[in-house]
Amino acid sequence: MEKDDSFILEIVDENEKASKPAGFNLDQTLEEVDQFIQKLVPGENKFVKCIDPLQELVDSRIALYEQKEPAAKFGLNIDEDNSFFEAVRRLSLIVNNLDEFPSDLAAISCLNRASSAHFRAMLLFECELRALLDNPKRTGNPNFDPKSPNTDGSQGSSKSEDEFPYFSSQSIHVMNQIATAMILAGYEAECCTVYGGLRLKALDVEFSKQCYENINVEDIQKMSWESLEEEINNWIHIMKFCTTNLFPAERNLCDSVFSDNRLTAQRLFCDLATSLSIRLLNFPNALVWPRRYSTEKLFKFLDIYETLHDLANLNIGNDSSAEEFMSETSMAQSRIGGAVMSIFSQIESSIKNDNAGRTPVAGGAVHPLTRYTMNYLKYACEYKDTLEQVFQKQDKVQGSPRQKVVEQESKDVTEDDDRCPPLSPFALKLMMVIDLLDANIEMKSKLYRNPALRLVFLMNNGRYILQKIKESAEIYEMMGPYWSRKRTSELRRYHKTYQRETWSNVLQCISHEGVQVNGKVSKPILKERFKNFNTIFDEILKTQSSWIVSDGKLRSELRVSISSVVIPAYRSFLGRFKSYLDNNKQAGKYIKYQPEDIEELIEQLFEGNTASMAPRR
Repeated sequence: MEKDDSFILEIVDENEKASKPAGFNLDQTLEEVDQFIQKLVPGENKFVKCIDPLQELVDSRIALYEQKEPAAKFGLNIDEDNSFFEAVRRLSLIVNNLDEFPSDLAAISCLNRASSAHFRAMLLFECELRALLDNPKRTGNPNFDPKSPNTDGSQGSSKSEDEFPYFSSQSIHVMNQIATAMILAGYEAECCTVYGGLRLKALDVEFSKQCYENINVEDIQKMSWESLEEEINNWIHIMKFCTTNLFPAERNLCDSVFSDNRLTAQRLFCDLATSLSIRLLNFPNALVWPRRYSTEKLFKFLDIYETLHDLANLNIGNDSSAEEFMSETSMAQSRIGGAVMSIFSQIESSIKNDNAGRTPVAGGAVHPLTRYTMNYLKYACEYKDTLEQVFQKQDKVQGSPRQKVVEQESKDVTEDDDRCPPLSPFALKLMMVIDLLDANIEMKSKLYRNPALRLVFLMNNGRYILQKIKESAEIYEMMGPYWSRKRTSELRRYHKTYQRETWSNVLQCISHEGVQVNGKVSKPILKERFKNFNTIFDEILKTQSSWIVSDGKLRSELRVSISSVVIPAYRSFLGRFKSYLDNNKQAGKYIKYQPEDIEELIEQLFEGNTASMAPRR
C-alpha cells in the first residue's frame, strides 16, 4: 500500500475510534438489539438502553462519512463500512418493528430517536448512490477485496473498467450494499428512482457515442433511398450493439447491484431496456408508413426483421415487467413482416404486368424477366428461415380468410402427387411465383412465328429456371425433387419436339426409301434429294446460327442429339448413293457437304452469330 493511502487509513481509524461512545462494544450492542427485536412486546422495554448507543454510533459515523468526497465515502476501510451497514440494518429493523406499536409511549420515544438517525443514513446512502452512478470511473481502495476481512494484501478487481458500464468491482460492491440497505429500510422507491434515472442517462450517452438520431415519418418520406439505406445500416449496427453488448452488460450490472433483490433487478432492467427499445423501435415503425418500396428493397427489410427477432429473443424475463417490452417489439416485428410480404408480393405483380413490348427476345434467348425473377428469388431465399417466419406469422391465425386460401392452395398444388409434402406458406408463395413466371414465358413464346425457335425459347428459359433452383439449396428444398423431375421431363419433351420440328425434313431428304423406281436407283430423284438436303440444311444453318442457347450443357445436348441422327443418316445415304452420280463434276454439283463438314457446322449452331456458315477447312 502506498504511503498516502496508509496515512488516509490511519486518520480514518483514529476518527472511527473517536466516534464510538466510551466503553462501546459493537458486537455486544448488535446482539442486544437482535434480542430486543425478537422479544419485542408492548410495555416491556428493558432492552431500550441498547438503542441509544446504536443510534449514537450511526449518527457519529454519518458525520464522518459526510466529511468525505462524494463517490468516495465507502471503500477505504471495509471492516468499518461493513459494521456501519450492519448497524443501519439493525436500525431499520427497530424502526419497522416499533412502528407497529403506535400507542406505546416508550416505543414512540424510542422510534423517534431511531428514525432520526435512520433517515440521515438513508439520505447518506441516496446521495452516495447518486454520486457513484454519476462517476463510474472513480478510484477507491486499490487493494479492495470484498471477500477479505481486511484490505491489506488483497487482490484488486480483474474486471476491466474501460468497458461499459465502466464501474469497478469496489463501486459495484458499495452500490450493492447501499441498495440492499435502502430496500430493507423501505426506501426501495427512492433507490430505484435514483438508479433508474441515472442509468437511463448513462445509456443515452452510449447511444450518442453510436451516433444514434431519432428519425420520424416526415424525415423518412423526404429521404432518398441511398440516405435511408445508410440510416437502416446504422440502426442495425446500433441494435446489434444493444443486444450483444449494451443490454447484457446492463443486465449484469442490475443483477450485481440488486443481487439480494432479484425481482427489483428484473423490473429495473426491463424498464431500462423497454425505454431504450421503444426509442429504437420508432425507426422501423416509421419505415412502414405510406411510402411504397420496390422489390429490391426487400433485403434491407429482411435485415431489419432479423434484427428485431434478435431483440425479441433477448432474455429479458417473462413476468409482467417484460410485457411492454415484448409487446412493443412484437408489434414492430409484425409491421416489418407485413412490409416484407407486401414487397415480396410485388414480384408477382411485376410478372403479371410485364408488357415489355410485343417483340420477342432475339434468338430465343433467356428473357430478362426470367433472369431478374430467378436471381431475385435465389437471393431472397438466402433469407429462407426469416421468410418462413414472416409468412408463417402472417398466416398464423387459424380460420382467417388468408389461412383458408393458403390451405386450399397447398392442397391444390400437392394433390397431384402423394409424394409432395404439404407446403409451408412461403414455399407455396414461391411455387406460385415460379408457376406465374412459367405462364408468362409460355405466353411470350407465342410471339415467335418459327415453331422451332419457340421451342428453343422455352428450353432456354425452362433450363435457366431449373438451374437456378438447383443452384439454391434453399429453393430446391422447398420445391422438392418431384418438381425438379417434372420440370426435367418437360424440358426433354421440348427437346424432342424441337428435333422433330427442325430435322425431320432433313432426314426425309436422306432417307433410303423412295429413291428406287422399279428396283433401280432413280438418278433424278437422287439428285433432287441431294439438292433438297443442301437447301434445307443451308436454311437451318443460316437461321439457327443466330439463335442463342447460353447454357453450355443444353447447347451441347442439342448439338449431340442433332449429330447423332443427322450425321449417321447422311453418311449412310452418301455412301450408298454417291456412286450413282455420273462423274466427279456432277457429284460435286450435288454433294455439297462431307459428313465431317456437317459435324463442324452443327457445332456452330446456337452461338448467336450471323457469320457465314461455309465449311471450315
